[in-house]
Amino acid sequence: MTDILVLYYSHGGAVRDMAQLIARGIESVPGAKARIRTVPRVSTVCEATEPEVPDSGAPYAELKDLEECAGLALGSPTRFGNMAAPLKYFLDGTTNLWVNGALIGKPAALFTSTGSMHGGQETTLISMMLPLMHHGMLILGLPYSEAELTTTTAGGTPYGASHVAGALDDKPITDAERKLCIVLGKRLAETALKLNA
Repeated sequence: MTDILVLYYSHGGAVRDMAQLIARGIESVPGAKARIRTVPRVSTVCEATEPEVPDSGAPYAELKDLEECAGLALGSPTRFGNMAAPLKYFLDGTTNLWVNGALIGKPAALFTSTGSMHGGQETTLISMMLPLMHHGMLILGLPYSEAELTTTTAGGTPYGASHVAGALDDKPITDAERKLCIVLGKRLAETALKLNA
């Protein structure tokens, strides 16, 4: 089985739910397996405050998860049009992988959730692309051949999967958003398997 890493940070749960849908898309491809990981919150104090292992949900990511994966789906909620600090903090710690070229040539896809329709979905996806491009990864988006990309009245961009969660993070993932998450995971897995063949 070829491992595809689904790495995310979620505060209200929407990005976590999207990660599960992307994992479903990955695992719909014979020979591909989703490895789901998250990152801990960042503390404003100088000492660690999060437990070594989360109480529930996905385990915390380690650098070896990135080294061992054949592809990466990276997700974050939007923070003022940018990825959330915990995910950025984790990525800032990947310098040794960059020095060793560990991620060069691996495919990557992105996903995000925002509080409003124009809450920075596309800029957040682009902000996550930047460090991956420095790592030499191959960025995958969603092609307009996916009908939901042109018919959605919620999330969905050519840069990656997205969701409009509402200001209170209470809007469920729509059918179109759900389909685009699954399609993105499937496309990532298919590409990773082709590149590894």
